[in-house]
Amino acid sequence: MCMPDSSPMTALQSPALQRVALVHDWLDTWRGGEQVLAEVLELYPQADLFSLVDFLPDAMRRHILGKHARVSFLQRMPGAARHFRALLPLFPRAIESLDVSGYPLVISISHAVAKGVKTQRGQVHVCYCLTPMRYAWDLRETYLDAADALRGPKRALATAILDRLRRWDVTASERVDDFIAISNFIRERVRRCYGRDASVVYPPVDVEFFTPAPVRPSRRDFFTASRWVAYKRLDAIVEAFASTPERRLLVAGDGPELARVRNRASANVEFAGEVSRERMRDMMREARAFVFAAEEDFGIAPLEAQACGTPVIAYAGGGALETISGGDNGLEPTGVFFAEQSAAAIRSAITAFEARACPIDHDACRRNALRFSRALFRERFAAQVERAHTRLAAHSAVSISPATPC
Repeated sequence: MCMPDSSPMTALQSPALQRVALVHDWLDTWRGGEQVLAEVLELYPQADLFSLVDFLPDAMRRHILGKHARVSFLQRMPGAARHFRALLPLFPRAIESLDVSGYPLVISISHAVAKGVKTQRGQVHVCYCLTPMRYAWDLRETYLDAADALRGPKRALATAILDRLRRWDVTASERVDDFIAISNFIRERVRRCYGRDASVVYPPVDVEFFTPAPVRPSRRDFFTASRWVAYKRLDAIVEAFASTPERRLLVAGDGPELARVRNRASANVEFAGEVSRERMRDMMREARAFVFAAEEDFGIAPLEAQACGTPVIAYAGGGALETISGGDNGLEPTGVFFAEQSAAAIRSAITAFEARACPIDHDACRRNALRFSRALFRERFAAQVERAHTRLAAHSAVSISPATPC
């Protein structure tokens, strides 16, 4: 059962936690990492926010309490609003330029370089690690392919940049006093990349918004939604429906892979494009099942679908193994897995889903999603930060000078 929403003051019981620096990689749109940022700010509303750049649209700023981040020199570079990612080689120097001195507690939310912010003796730095940076580690080939840099001089240059970035990333990880990973999958990656252990606190899922429909729909179509980038493997999902015209697939989202995949799609696949949060919820509620082919670090979308009472057909890798039950782990089944990121494997899983003698219970899907509620996230995250701060602060009692204004 979902616990009552905890007060933001839960994280502020210790006077030492009243002055907090919250470091985010960058702010330009609203995705899973920004949802985490919003929840952490609810716990530490007095925190000062730092980021490489802050180009967040005004309509989204209310989610972070109207705050503007203190930014690096990248913010002022020509064309940064649209092309700051092209400045990747400068990211390490930019994050190190942010001045977080004077804050007893520094919390970084990092999937790239935020963990590399420089602290000094007497400060405690807790990193909520969404993942070690993918392009420097596990998904390098995928990103080189997307950048058309798989061969020739472009590959040599990109490889040199990424090798240097990986070396910096290992060094930067040593500045973190305590790692919190978003899943056991990422905990193992932190151990492999950095040689560090991490506790696990699962990210929040908005189970108050993503709820089952008041009247259960007929659920005839399958549904998938994601940012259209290569590693999400939406191409395999769309291809899986090409030879089964009796099944319909509804697809939401946008991104660089959309045009290529759309050109190859069959007539039984409908593309809705970027949709509102309300429309996304409606699509999840109405779906027969949510199809998910990515190896994700955690994967919020499958849990949002389950919160709506919708089963998931998912690739058996990454965070999905921790958030979806196949029924063989002592929990009620909430989905069906496939072992390969291929159209054939997805078709077989859909067939197995349809052939189940006992259909997956929609209420079981909802109950599973409640284990990842925002209230539980706040309680667990605040407790973990408090423990880390208490343990680590005892080892250093030097005074800290006031922060220098940005």
